[in-house]
This record gives sequence, structure tokens and C-alpha cells, in this order.
Amino acid sequence: MRKNISISLLLVATLGFASPVWAQKKQFTMTEATNGMGTTLATKGIKNASWQPGTNKFWYLDKKDGADVWTTIQFSAKGKTPEAVKGEVMPGSYPGKVNGVPSFKWIDKDNAYCVNGKDVLIGTISDGKFSWSLYTTLPENAENITVDKSKRIAFTIDNNLWMYDKEKVQVSHETNKDIVCGKSVHRDEFGIDRGIFFSPKGNYLAYYRMDQTMVKDYPIVKWDTTPAMLDIIKYPMAGGTSHEVTLCVYNPAIGKTVTMQTGEKNKDHYLTAVTWSPDEQFIYIAILNRDQNHLMLNKYNAATGEKVKTLFEEKDARYVHPTHSLTFLPGRENEFIWWSERDGYDHLYVYNTEGSLLRRLTRGKWVVNEIVGYDKEEQSLIITAAKESPLEKHIYSIGIKDEWITRIDKGAGVHSASCSENGKYVLDVYNGPATPKNTVIRSTEGKWDYDVLKSPDPLADYDRPEIKNVTLTAADGVTPLYGKLILPTNFDKNKKYPVIVYLYNGPNVQLIKNSFPESGNLWYEYLAQHGYVVFTMDGRGSWNRGLLFEQATFRKLGEVEMKDQMKGVEYLKSLPYVDAGRMGVHGWSYGGFMTTSLMLKYPDVFKVGVAGGPVLDWKMYEVMYTERYMDNPQDNPKGYAETSLMDKVKNLKGKLLLIHGTNDNTVVWQHSINFLKKCVDEGVQADYFVYPGYEHNVRGKDRVHLMQKITDYFDATLKP
Repeated sequence: MRKNISISLLLVATLGFASPVWAQKKQFTMTEATNGMGTTLATKGIKNASWQPGTNKFWYLDKKDGADVWTTIQFSAKGKTPEAVKGEVMPGSYPGKVNGVPSFKWIDKDNAYCVNGKDVLIGTISDGKFSWSLYTTLPENAENITVDKSKRIAFTIDNNLWMYDKEKVQVSHETNKDIVCGKSVHRDEFGIDRGIFFSPKGNYLAYYRMDQTMVKDYPIVKWDTTPAMLDIIKYPMAGGTSHEVTLCVYNPAIGKTVTMQTGEKNKDHYLTAVTWSPDEQFIYIAILNRDQNHLMLNKYNAATGEKVKTLFEEKDARYVHPTHSLTFLPGRENEFIWWSERDGYDHLYVYNTEGSLLRRLTRGKWVVNEIVGYDKEEQSLIITAAKESPLEKHIYSIGIKDEWITRIDKGAGVHSASCSENGKYVLDVYNGPATPKNTVIRSTEGKWDYDVLKSPDPLADYDRPEIKNVTLTAADGVTPLYGKLILPTNFDKNKKYPVIVYLYNGPNVQLIKNSFPESGNLWYEYLAQHGYVVFTMDGRGSWNRGLLFEQATFRKLGEVEMKDQMKGVEYLKSLPYVDAGRMGVHGWSYGGFMTTSLMLKYPDVFKVGVAGGPVLDWKMYEVMYTERYMDNPQDNPKGYAETSLMDKVKNLKGKLLLIHGTNDNTVVWQHSINFLKKCVDEGVQADYFVYPGYEHNVRGKDRVHLMQKITDYFDATLKP
């Protein structure tokens, strides 16, 4: 054998080949398969991109001679194709200790700010250079730091709201720790991701005030000290008492706070879509009832808190799900854009501030994803949408006055966008099955584009599996379902392979996209390199397909989704190279619920399942999410009983591994603990693993341990 190798090397050297002819492509390590796409195998792109207000200048961070430098691209609109002029702006000096070049946000054309630790820095650009100065240093325990263009700063300390305007001022004075001001409410549902709302000119500060005193305490044990410590949180479970939220407005000129009169008699509702009017006189709040089937868009006087009027109402027999605030366009202060699913798909409608519907902007059996920008001159809106396919996202220009739509981007795949202030240019960052990442600046008229960066394929040297796009028909016999089949590397159609099904199949999530990598996950490809067929599919209930597709699961979470996933199983069993006796299933969170449901309700199908952070009894999950899809337990006892997995433990036939983070405050640990107690009571064997100190997900280097644990469990059960 050594002699043959020596002869081969001699031939290679003689023929002048650069590498041995038998060189094979690389296999993924578990570290690469788990975290590689965010680290060593990440696609190349630009950093800290932004459009400078009031200009046609685009900024991003690059390196020059090994040092970080702000690179600018200035577009001059001379002729049909604007000239692109590239330049550099040196970072300038920063007061205090700064690691690298911090990213910044624009205040106006000539000024920007950045937050470095608790230091807020103000930068002024002049003669191609930023001059930075220390604006203020916030307290060490400051959180939710929000810097306004007025240079006023709002932040929270513990449960109270503060503001900096030449000096630090305490805005709220709550002495009960369970009354929280200035933070996100309703457990981040309804598109809510903050609790601080500066008015357009920065003259006033609106904020959420959340009273949780009536919500039951829930214990989260912290295990990193001896003895362990108890962290009491407020966790409103389905059917239980929820917190009460109001919206307050602080006037710093007089130091006075008023509360919007959103309902003193009935506070068991949700305050969403908080939006200031451009003239700062009014605040709009979408109030959603506890049943989540009746929404009122109300207008309030910001100075007095009095309700001015209800502009309009939206109702649905199942649920209304608002996730966007109002969009007022420059120069159109008496009109706003409202997002609605009233025709079954998320589309845009124009209303005036008296509540009259003026026109709709988009229509069709597809959803709008984002509003990106506005071209006042052309009277057009820049959006992204799933118009071409629910598997892709593209950039469009649509008419404000007339109903028209034009696609701006090029290339298949998933496009994201940011727009210049005047709406004439858009940064298009996209990827597709054969496109790792392209960064392009385009004119919104669609007449030209400028390539900023094309990423090489970071996976080119690896042994990649064949991936097949699959379209099946749902259990209703009509609805198309999209999935992906990943075949083992060195695939032999005459062999029989074990299969792993990965799934989520819950609301607001979409797994299957025409994106890079085409498989959707390098761990799938790792499994394929180790002899597995991998299958994943979005069944009814998942996102980006419209209300009919999503609401099919109403009041019976898990039932319709399992029937759709079983259509995937039927497909897999029809393939001659699939070993139906060696099938595994894995998912996390809602996918963990689906995994456990399949193992207990279809016990003869899967030989093994791994369920991470699973919901096992919907009565123990949060009010806002659960009651939207299941109603409350008092009104839907049958639905809750059928979807609960606690009383179905005795059905288990295959191997089941449950995994949970001990500090999970999303799907609380009690789900798994109660399930294990049922296993003991029923004499059923199940396997279990916990991640100490982790909340709902295991991230970073420890995620490698998690994925190795899951893979080993499948290997032990499915490998001959």
C-alpha cells in the first residue's frame, strides 16, 4: 500500500498537479455544523451599513491597511446612471476606552451618536472626519437606553423610567417592584419590542406602565450559587389573571405625566401599535380585547389623555393579530398606512386621521413583509413582500396614489433592504440557493445597480449533500406544503437509510426558504455526511402563507400540523431508499411540542424523538400567545385536553429524550418536570437532559454540546 502511494505521489509531482488527485472534500465538524454559519463559515458582507440623512451617501465599515475605516459611497445623479464616488472617513478619536470602531446612528445630516458601554458619544462630521465627544455617562444599572434625535435620552433603572436632558430626571416613581415603567409589555407579543416612545420632535416621552401585582408569582431557581437562589418572575398563564397596561406621556418642559384613558373599568386588554401623530398632538393606540378577536384603533389627546375617537374596528371570528404601528409618510400628516389581514393576507391600507379608508395599496394572495422607504417625488412606497413565492422575499416599489407595483431587485432568493431618505436608492442584501450573499445598491426606479460585495462560497471545500425541493399536498387534500429532502453524501439509491425529520410547524415561523445554504441548516448536512436522510417541511399553522393557512390550527394546536407532517412521512415511506423502521424526529420549543405529540399520538411511526424546550400542557403557557390560538381553557376545555400530553405518556413506544434549560422563563421547566412525574406514575421510561443556567435556548459554545448530545442519541437508536 505504501509503495502505491509513493508511485502516485511521484506521478503527481511529475505531471505538475497542485494537489493529490484523490484529495477529498472536507467533512463538517460538529462545531462548524452548529455555529459555523455565524463564525468561521459566515458569508462575507459589509458591517454597520447606513444611509446618511439628507444625502445620497451610503456608509459602511471596512478595513484599510489593517485598520477599521468608514467607507462611503456618494451617488451623484448626473445622467441616467448615477456616478458612484468611493471614499473613506477616518473614525476620529473617541473619549474613554473603545474596543474597535463603534457603530453609530444618525441624528441628522451632520451629527450621529453611539453608545459605548454606558457612555453616550456625540459625533459631528466635518472635512471628512468625525469629531467625537462624551455627551453623558449613564448609571451602570441603566437599561433600555433610547437616544432620541433631540439628544434626549430615556432609560430604565430597575422598574422605573429616567430621562437625561442636560441632567438626569426620574420620570416614574413606582415603589412596588411589580409595577414596571418603560419596558416591553405583553411578553413581546403583537410586535411589541420596546416600552419607550419619543414624540417625532422629541418634545414628549410616551411609555408603557405595566402593573403585574395581580399576576401570580412563578419561581425560577438560579443554580450558579450555593445555596441556589430563587428568582421570582410574573408569568401569566392561559386562563389566569394577566397584567394591566396603560400608556403614559411625560412632558419634560413642565415635569408632568398624564395617562391615556384607555379604559379604567376594563384593563384586561392589550395596548398595541403605539404611534405618535407627526404634530405631536395625538397618540394612536390599537386596543385588542382579551379574546383577541376585536380591535379598536383609538386616537387620544396626548396633552390630556382623553380619548378623541375610535377611528375604526377590526373583528375576526378567530383572532386579529396586529404586529405593526401606523406609518405616517413625510408631507402626508393627515394620512397613515395601516397593516391588516382582513382579506386573508397582510396588506397595506391608507386611512386619514378621521378614520376613513382612502384606498388600499396592495392586494393578492401574498403577504407584505416590511415597509422600507418612501419616495416623495415619485409618490411611491418601497416594501418587501412574498409576492413571487412564499419561499422568497423581494423588494418592490408601489404607488401611493395609484395601485401599481414594480419589482426593484434581481435574482432568486431572500432579499432584505434599507432605503435612502429620499427613496431613490436601496441597499439590497440577498442570498439564494446558489448565492451565498450579494450586497448591491440599486436605484428604486430599477434602471441600474452598483455591486458593493459578492461573497465567495464559504462551503465550497466541503462535501455537500444533494438537496431536493419537495411539494406535497396537506391533509385537507388541497393546500400545497413545501419541504426539503437532504440525501446522504455518497448516496446509493440501492441502500436503505435512516431518516431524521426536523420540524417546528408553529405560528410566526417559517423554516423552508430559497436561501443559502440551500439545506437551511448545516447540521442537516452533517447528518447527511454521516449516513442520514433528513426531511423538513412547513405544515399548516406556520408563517408567511396567509390567515387560512395559519388559522387551520385554531383551538386545536398540534392536531392539523401532525396530519400534515404525516403526509411527509407517507412521502418518505414511498422512497425506496428510506428505511421506515429507522425514523427519528426532532424539534425545539413548538417543535418540541410537535415531536412529543408525534411520539405519543403516532407511536408506531418514529423509533426515536428528541424534544427540546417542549410545551407539554398549553394551560401552563403564557396568556397572550396561547389564548390567541387556543382561546382560554374555560371556553375550550376539549381543545386543551386533546392537546395536553400529560395524560398520553402511556402511549410511548419508541425512545424519547427531553431536553430543557433549567432557567427557561418562556416554556417553564415545570412542563418537563410534570411530564417526567407522569412517566414515573405510568411506569414509562423516558430519557432526560438539562442545561443548567440556560433559558429557552442553548447558545454559543454550549450549543455544540447540545447538538452532539442529540446526534449521539439518534446514532445510538437508528444506526445498525
